[in-house]
Parts: sequence; C-alpha cells; structure tokens
Amino acid sequence: MSKLGNLGARLHRGEISYDFVGKRKIWYGISILITITAIVGLAVRGLNMGIEFQGGAVFTTPTKMSTTVAQAEEFATSASGHEAVVQKLGNGSLRIQIAGIDTDKSDQIKQTLAQDLKLNPEKLAADLVGPSWGEQIASKAWQGLAIFMVLVVIYLAIAFEWRMAIAALVALIHDITITTGIYALVGFEVTPGTVIGLLTILGYSLYDTVVVFDSLKEQTKDITKQTRFTYSDIANQSINGTLVRSINTTVVALLPVAGLLFIGGGFLGAGTLNDISLSLFVGLAAGAYSSIFIATPLVADLKESEPAMKALRRRVMAKRAQAAAGEDLVTARPGPGDGHEDAAPAVVGPRDQTVSRNRGRGRSSGKRR
Repeated sequence: MSKLGNLGARLHRGEISYDFVGKRKIWYGISILITITAIVGLAVRGLNMGIEFQGGAVFTTPTKMSTTVAQAEEFATSASGHEAVVQKLGNGSLRIQIAGIDTDKSDQIKQTLAQDLKLNPEKLAADLVGPSWGEQIASKAWQGLAIFMVLVVIYLAIAFEWRMAIAALVALIHDITITTGIYALVGFEVTPGTVIGLLTILGYSLYDTVVVFDSLKEQTKDITKQTRFTYSDIANQSINGTLVRSINTTVVALLPVAGLLFIGGGFLGAGTLNDISLSLFVGLAAGAYSSIFIATPLVADLKESEPAMKALRRRVMAKRAQAAAGEDLVTARPGPGDGHEDAAPAVVGPRDQTVSRNRGRGRSSGKRR
C-alpha cells in the first residue's frame, strides 16, 4: 500500500488525526484575511468585464498578418478612443476586441482600422454586441447564480439539516468572493466562460462538503446516548476520515486545469483559455479549503450552541476530568518495593471498610487447640 493510502486508512480508522475543528479560529482568521484582500481588490481595481457584458465590437483580420499585436492595439485604440484587447490566433490572424463603444460608430472604426492595417474593409470581419444584450447576459448570470444558491440551501436543509445548509452556503460565498477577487487583482477578462467556471467549481466545492457532512450525519446518530465524544470531536473525525479522499479528488481535478491555465494560456499563448481556466483553478483550490477548514468547523460551532450539545459537552468533560483524576491517583499511590510499605493507603473506600468489619467472622470463638 502506498504511503498516502496507508495514511488515509489510518486517518479513517482514527489511529491518527489532526485537530482541524479545535484550531478553527486560525482557519477563520486566514479566511477573513483572504476575503478582505479579495474585497479590496474588487473595490479598487474592479472586474475587467468582457465584451459580452458591456457591449462593443470584435474585428478579425485575415490570416498571415504582418502587423504585430502591439501595433494592432495602438491602431485600434487610436481609431476607437477606447482600450483594445488584441489576441493572435493560431492561424496567424488577429482578434481585435473593443469594448464599450457605440455600435453606430462601428462602421467608422472599421474603416479607420482597415486603413491603418492596410486591409480592404470587406476583409475585416466585424461582430457587434449591443450594450442591452450584454446587460441581459449579466442579469441572467446573476439570476442563475442566485437560483443555484437557493436550491443548494433547500436540498441540504432537507437531506441533512439547516445548520449544514447555512455552513455550506457560507463556504460557497467564501469561494465565489475569493475567485472574483483574484480575477480583479490579476485583471483577467470576465466572460461567459468565467461564469461557467464559477458554477462548475461551486459544484466541486459542494461535493467535497457533502461527503464530509454525510460522514458526520452518520456518526452523530444517537450522539447524546454516549459520553465519550462531543459533537466537535466527531466532526473532527469526519474531516480526518475523508481528508485523503478530498485531497485526491482535488489534485486530480486541478492537474488538467493547471495544464489549461499555465501551458495553454501561458506557454502556448491561447489567451481565450484564461477566462475559464483561472476560475476553475482558483475555485477548486478554494473549494477544497472551505470544505475542510470552514464548512465543517462552522457546523460544529452551530451545533455546539444547542442545549443538548452543551449538556453533552459538560458530561463528556466531567467524565474526562474524573478519568484524569483516577489516573493521577493511581500514579500517586505507592507500590511495593518503593520504600513505603508501611505507609497508609491513600484512599479507603466503602469496600475496604466492609472487609475490615467482616474480618474474623466465621471462626470459632473458642480457644485455639
């Protein structure tokens, strides 16, 4: 068995464990710090919305253009008065994207741009996106995200309980905030592919969270009938029991996404892959983190506030204190051969007193012959 497989088996059996729930304040602090950084990035830099959301025009040149990307950006910015994004496609043509322009001026921009590029205007393909259509796309994206969140909460509340639904919702919002904040800080363009990537990573994050919740639900049946473990103890066991599974799932999902982002978008220069690959990469990593360090510890906090769980915690702590006191007593009691044979017993219980009173009973009261 591999070392990772052996580690997973020992974690599942409870032979070893890490106190994730006990250190939840550390994880909460880290998440708050990352979330604040993402919010600041959104407030200061904002999102670089693609042409699909704010309208504009996309011009595509014929193949085998001698004009460089930098020259095309300069020509497009000069012709439109707006910042342009130019990408070189695999066939050698240029894709010139100008967002935020009035479609009525697109013909004039096309003529000027074709003249600068030394092209026949008829050979410069133009695709126009009106601002109203872009607003509809953005509105539909937000509606889809809201509907997804509501359905997730309803499902988890029915399948598990409302506390788990709240914890999962907080984890999902955490993942979305971090991912969009990274987009703002990096400056990648937000396209419909980005929205698809966000919905995809929410599904992955929810999957990891539900796996832990299912284990937690199974192990906490009739939890109040025992006095060995608190709810937080069992929650920590659930995280440790599914830890290696979550790591394997996340790593396997991240490898092809990393290939899209770093090799396809970075090394090969396929910039059109960046919009979806970045959201998938950041979202998958954030989703795995939130499932382990946010969702389950938050459920433990919510459950421990219940009167029944508080009473269980008191009983468990009292039993552990009693057991610790008994161990200290056994350690402190002298044993034979340590030079204290004549010392009095540390504690004389009721049974010892009964034995003392009964000593000598059953013997004849007469003289010994």
